[in-house]
Amino acid sequence: LPNTGRILTYRSPGGLGIRLDGAGAEAGAVITPHYDSLLVKCTAWAPTFSGAVVKMRRALGEFRIRGVRTNLRFLLELTGHPDFRSGRTDTGFIDRTPELVQYVEPRDRGNKLLAYLADVTVNGNVTVTATRPRFRVGKGTQPVPGLRPLLLAGGPKAVVERLHEDPRLWLTDTTFRDAHQSLLAARMRTRDLVDAVAVSPHLGGVFSLEMWGGATFDTALRFLHESPWARLEALRAALPNTLFQMLLRGSNAVGYASYPDNVVASFVRESAEAGIDVFRIFDSLNWVDGMRVAIEAALETGRLVEGTICYTGDCADPAEALYTVDYYLDMARRLCALGVHMIAIKDMAGLLRPAAATRLVTALKAEIDVPIHLHTHDTAGWGIASILEAAQAGVDIADVAVASMSGGTSQPSLSAAVAALRGTRRDTRMDLAACDQAAAFWAERRPLYGAFEAPPGASGAGALQSEMPGGQYTSLFAQAETVGLAARWPEVVAAYREVDRVLGRIVKVTPSSKAVGDFALFLVQQDLSPADLSEEALSTPEGRARAARLDFPQSVRQLLGGEMGQPPRPFPPHLRDVVLRGATPIEGRLGAQKPPVDLDAVIHRIEQHSGQPASLRDALTEVLYPEQARALALHRQRFGDTSGLDTVSFFSGMRPGDEIEVEIERGKTLVIRLVAIGAADSDGRRVVHFELNGTPRAISTLDRSVGVGGTARPIADPADPDQVPSPMPGTIARCSVRRGDRVRRGDALVVIEAMKLETIVHAPHDGEVTALPVVPGDPVRHGDLVAVVRASDA
Repeated sequence: LPNTGRILTYRSPGGLGIRLDGAGAEAGAVITPHYDSLLVKCTAWAPTFSGAVVKMRRALGEFRIRGVRTNLRFLLELTGHPDFRSGRTDTGFIDRTPELVQYVEPRDRGNKLLAYLADVTVNGNVTVTATRPRFRVGKGTQPVPGLRPLLLAGGPKAVVERLHEDPRLWLTDTTFRDAHQSLLAARMRTRDLVDAVAVSPHLGGVFSLEMWGGATFDTALRFLHESPWARLEALRAALPNTLFQMLLRGSNAVGYASYPDNVVASFVRESAEAGIDVFRIFDSLNWVDGMRVAIEAALETGRLVEGTICYTGDCADPAEALYTVDYYLDMARRLCALGVHMIAIKDMAGLLRPAAATRLVTALKAEIDVPIHLHTHDTAGWGIASILEAAQAGVDIADVAVASMSGGTSQPSLSAAVAALRGTRRDTRMDLAACDQAAAFWAERRPLYGAFEAPPGASGAGALQSEMPGGQYTSLFAQAETVGLAARWPEVVAAYREVDRVLGRIVKVTPSSKAVGDFALFLVQQDLSPADLSEEALSTPEGRARAARLDFPQSVRQLLGGEMGQPPRPFPPHLRDVVLRGATPIEGRLGAQKPPVDLDAVIHRIEQHSGQPASLRDALTEVLYPEQARALALHRQRFGDTSGLDTVSFFSGMRPGDEIEVEIERGKTLVIRLVAIGAADSDGRRVVHFELNGTPRAISTLDRSVGVGGTARPIADPADPDQVPSPMPGTIARCSVRRGDRVRRGDALVVIEAMKLETIVHAPHDGEVTALPVVPGDPVRHGDLVAVVRASDA
């Protein structure tokens, strides 16, 4: 059908035997519904029919028309069909050649990138104050050596034997995953990670590179508009010999919920196929049963499997009654019984004091005969001391980060560990100059992500009082900013500590730590304290009535409902009752109780929706993060693949006069220059003028700060019990009801999302939804009206 719109790009062919007629198509022309559907007529002639076809196909291929759909692809398919070229084009030709209309539309990558740059330039994303990197990173370096060939040739047994025979302290570099997750809210882009490979020869001497899993799967989709699988593939191609390590959340995989067993097992197998060599598997509550499916699936892949004990408390403190050395030894024994190749000590909050490191590692080495891998954060400042003490006690591997990405809530310094052990029995045998070279690169790139830096007070011995994981500080602070609580950050940290006490001192690591953080934000937002939810407070009619009006975050309901597993000690019954609204908590593993997901059906659904081939990796992403996966698909449909943009342009756009280069595929580079930004028109749109490879392009984009086309959202009347307010600022993630639906008290109405904090807004009473003034994607403030539920007469 004829299309309408503005022609963004128009380029026509020429040459002998080609004639163009009519229409006056040109860049900037507006095609209205009343326009003749013929943009241009192209005629080709030659002494023979086949010669004319060749000329026509060349001419059709040289047309570039963007902004409106055309029949160019159909004409190319038509003129290239054997029946057409042989003259067999009778009246049934189209009927017997359906493949002529089964083609892929042009990708239009140039204009899509310009549309993104126009949008982010006009509306902003985050402010990047740093200048663009001064030095280009060289390409084509030789792959560094590593332990991966040993694993592929001899299996896990060969690697474990090497660790037993070699007295050095092996090091795992976390810069590519946990370091930037802890310091920069996991915002590091794949482009910068791939660039880092060329200046990181030290990776030839490490045990492994931790570069995947944890929060990076989520943030790649949610904030960076990247495929996490593409990141793994790009780094695997750049580092073929290095062991790649990932962090896997047991039954949560890389998500925040418990998934069916077949999803977890499929994800593990696909991760190994894509290039993961070391699976560090943990459970957020140290529940061994929660790791079982993931461990068994990882063992079947023939890759290295680390059973993980999450460290909390202080096992060297005589007053510690729960998280003692015996507690950790018992857990290590049960993990070894499952067949793991190594044991990891995961000290996510930097709580492992040097004396405790000596005591715990000594006990483990005496009890079990597998390598011990220490992961700690430098939150308190004693991280390197804990590593050195653990090294003397016999730990086999320790996690570190390059110097410019270490310290604070990140891991201890790679350079410090290498230098401190030089000349000792545990000498790492790594080149200190190579470590410093990588640190120099990251020192230049880190300021590009300054907007995501950890908040003040995130490190230091005082920060240990909250026992907050290092990787959570930046993300929780960003959530606090999103919901307007940045100025009350000390209150949030204090509430985090008190919530943990009320819950019974649970292990705090994703997703349990997320639930504690969401709970703390929720309480501060509602001007409540954990004391308001105590058994004594809830025993009064006023306390019960107040609690009944609260819409607790979804993660808190999942934690107390047993969806995240079972804690060492049961949760307080009175708190469970008020949060779950009387629902029965889950007993046992939720993944075993969920029906398997038909992944083939998910693949088919994605293909039908997108019109493109889909893979098992696409299906797994859809199951783990359905909303983020769909958002990425929409982003790609609208803006194409934006991962090739430099980091400054991606986050902050361009300024008039800026010129950048974007490699969209090997050997094909776009040169983009921003010329000018026009004034906003009456509809709030601005025309952004670019040059693309020297050709002018004009992109119209909506300036959302102008505020045209809408009015302020109504505020819920607190005196009207039928009006349902938003309990927090955020974005409507999904609507569970429609106008006219009948609901019962406690039914879900809408889900509000702020960063990774999701809150379900429930119906306050039985009734009919008479108004639903929000749709998914709408921003809302605290107190905005999201629904009206007229109470039933009964």
